[in-house]
Amino acid sequence: MPSLFPTPRSHVLTPRSFDELLGGGGGPATVGALRASERSWRLLVVRALLDAAATAPAGPLPPPSDAWRLLTRAWEASRQAVEALLAYPAVGVWAAHTLRRLRGSAEDEAPLWADTGHLHALAAAAAVRAGLEFRTDVPVRHGWAVLPSLGAMRVPEAGEWGAAEAAARAGGVRIAGRPLEGPDWHPLAELRADGCTLLLDPVDPYRALRKTLAAAPLDSSAGWQELFGEAWEILRGTDPETARALADGLVALVPRPRSERFRPHSASSGDAFGAALTSFPDDGEQFASTLVHEFQHNKLSAFMHLFTLYDDRGTAGLHYAPWRDDPRPLGGLLQGVYAFFGVTAFWRRRPHPLGQFEFALWRSQTAYALRAISRSDALTDLGRRLVAELSGRLEPWLAEPVDPRVRSAADLAIADHRATWRAYHLRPGPEEARARVETGPSPAEPALVPGTPERGFDTRAVLLRWLLADPAGFEALREDPGATVDGARPEDVDLVTSRTTKALAAFRARIARGDGDPETWVGLGLAARAEGDPAGEALLARPELAMAQYADADAGGRPDPLELGRRLASRV
Repeated sequence: MPSLFPTPRSHVLTPRSFDELLGGGGGPATVGALRASERSWRLLVVRALLDAAATAPAGPLPPPSDAWRLLTRAWEASRQAVEALLAYPAVGVWAAHTLRRLRGSAEDEAPLWADTGHLHALAAAAAVRAGLEFRTDVPVRHGWAVLPSLGAMRVPEAGEWGAAEAAARAGGVRIAGRPLEGPDWHPLAELRADGCTLLLDPVDPYRALRKTLAAAPLDSSAGWQELFGEAWEILRGTDPETARALADGLVALVPRPRSERFRPHSASSGDAFGAALTSFPDDGEQFASTLVHEFQHNKLSAFMHLFTLYDDRGTAGLHYAPWRDDPRPLGGLLQGVYAFFGVTAFWRRRPHPLGQFEFALWRSQTAYALRAISRSDALTDLGRRLVAELSGRLEPWLAEPVDPRVRSAADLAIADHRATWRAYHLRPGPEEARARVETGPSPAEPALVPGTPERGFDTRAVLLRWLLADPAGFEALREDPGATVDGARPEDVDLVTSRTTKALAAFRARIARGDGDPETWVGLGLAARAEGDPAGEALLARPELAMAQYADADAGGRPDPLELGRRLASRV
């Protein structure tokens, strides 16, 4: 077996590291152990890929054996350089994605040889890192030749799919005859802070973690650097050990365009330990929260490569996830509670109104999801222990005081999300929907029939964030809320500013004229609850039943929505 793939060894976590991870934490020593285990996992996947690709067509590139020889030369010249390259997160995504393609379980627009041939780009990057003289061909995607962890060369003449020569001699490194010092070369920038350095990667074709992307170099990384510096100071100031662990574990950040304010987008992957994808942050504090969030996912993914937490084969397996609009399988729910445990801990240390809101929101939603997970028969004994540990650590936080105004805002956001999820994804049976509310059977749990949301379930929560964090900005968006917060309506503004009588009338009128979408029914329930109407709690508990019975009634004899809710209250 090639020296690059030594005899596999077992990985053992110390009792302290094991307990840290079960409790949602993990210091630098624990992260070091995870990083070592992920190295073995990565090499196993790469080795499986090489075996599967042995007979795959090479296209315009040399055979894979040529790339392997160059990679081995680089490893012999500088083992440290090649080890760092193989640990690069996008390499893991490439290996897993290409292996899935070879096994027929994944598709891509790229010709297969462009994926298998990425090994040549990997070998060329290793040779550059090791300071070797070499010559090889590397794949070109959408006019870009990429050297993983180093950068990308614009090669428009190669077309959508092609090959370009990569060579290093005494005169330097060239791709398609162009020097790396020239204007067509786009090196990766580094985000630097005292104690942490991340590569900012907008060019690797496998950086998106779940699909391939064309290279998209940034005009400047200055904005990212400024916010990263702010985020790092916040992390070091709130939890120095977590900051040190994160610095040891994260390697690369994948930048995405700015999204709507208070609606950041981020992601990570079990194939890419050490990576976080994120939209351009609103500020350093949001950036810090995102880094914590995605690093939690990184840790749990690595932990789950070592241990089995659940087995949901043969079970129905879709659940409510308080941070998502769609139903999620058990594995996704576990990932979510682990990530939002970390997010809750972060915001717990941020005492301003927005920080208190995020803390109150996520402590309740994470505890709610943990209780749901604890009832699953698919958890292993270790999975139950993890859920118990997280629940035990979260429990005292539920009693910590929060400003009453902020707590009320968080309660509204929680009830809104849970009820809107029910309204979109649950369907009562035909008999229950047709039964008269006051005489029908006691409402039973309906069937899960995932729907397609009209807008984000967090729309009112985003308005609340504006109200708490930027009152002046909130006043400016009142006139046309949908222009600033996608999906927002004037009655939503009235609801979150406690103008509930006005909001109630607007929601009721929308239903009467036939525009009673789930958001409107839930808004009616929220406004009615705030007004002390017993219809409110019933409409929030079973919005799907109220909607179904309202729709089933004759158009001319449909009950008043609030009266329907009041009758439903006696049965819920």
